[in-house]
Amino acid sequence: MGRNNYFQFKQFRIEQQRSAMKVGIDGILLGAWADVTDCHSILDIGTGTGLIALMLAQRSQARITAIEMEKNAADEATENVAASPWKKRVDVQNVSLQNFAAGSNQQFDLIVSNPPFFQNSLKAGNENRSLARHTDSLPYKTLMEITSTLLTEEGRCAFIFPAMALKEIENLALLSQLYLNRITMVAPNENKPVNRILVEMSKKENSTETDSLQIYNNDGSWNDNFKRLTRDYYLNF
Repeated sequence: MGRNNYFQFKQFRIEQQRSAMKVGIDGILLGAWADVTDCHSILDIGTGTGLIALMLAQRSQARITAIEMEKNAADEATENVAASPWKKRVDVQNVSLQNFAAGSNQQFDLIVSNPPFFQNSLKAGNENRSLARHTDSLPYKTLMEITSTLLTEEGRCAFIFPAMALKEIENLALLSQLYLNRITMVAPNENKPVNRILVEMSKKENSTETDSLQIYNNDGSWNDNFKRLTRDYYLNF
């Protein structure tokens, strides 16, 4: 999905000609799943086209900072925000998470990221796509550590990871004094194994709620639970 030069949602449009990573289900899942209750400030790490930032702007009144280290993507995200109904509440910055954290004292009620996740695989031929897809530029350990420093005491963070990374994420979260509150195990359909996890963490230790989600039915149609989750965004839901 999302290989065209644009992707039209119900309330906004994503142009994606220059950004290395196009609109995909991972980003849409996170943007629809993250809990924006009582959020006044949100940080979107690695915003890409601005997709998740705009999804969160649509269903909150929060001020959103969207950071992106790759300039082509940051420029395109800036244009997508400017063309949206929420341009006064979303600020796109062309900066890495490491440099942003070094220069900012701000803390956030919600931090979200669809981070790079290919760790030990061949790099893609396109340099910008490699930057977006591989953890070299943002290792999970760094993501957890900086998230913990930028999160308010009552705040929460939400990420999407490959399912195989769950144990590593649990360990790294604990080292950064973050605790898993909510996990959704995502599978393409009921006949395929879980391949993604949506994870919510906070600085408060609670019991972890776990549930599951399927994207498609076995006949290839969209699963009803996925449709319910994303119906405020997809034109055809």
